[in-house]
Amino acid sequence: MPLINLVVTLIVVGVLLWLVNTYIPMDRKIKSILNAVIVIAVILWLLTAFGVLDGLRGVTVGG
Repeated sequence: MPLINLVVTLIVVGVLLWLVNTYIPMDRKIKSILNAVIVIAVILWLLTAFGVLDGLRGVTVGG
């Protein structure tokens, strides 16, 4: 995956998260949980994109 795609994706995710945090009224606890889930998902996606977590590709859930 080219570096420009990674940067653009990170910018889009960041802007969307900022928009949700700024303009959608939610309880502070829900916002913090949402932020944590998004940050963890982005970190896992980046680690997979850079090949650190290549072993996760073979993992199946259920069945």
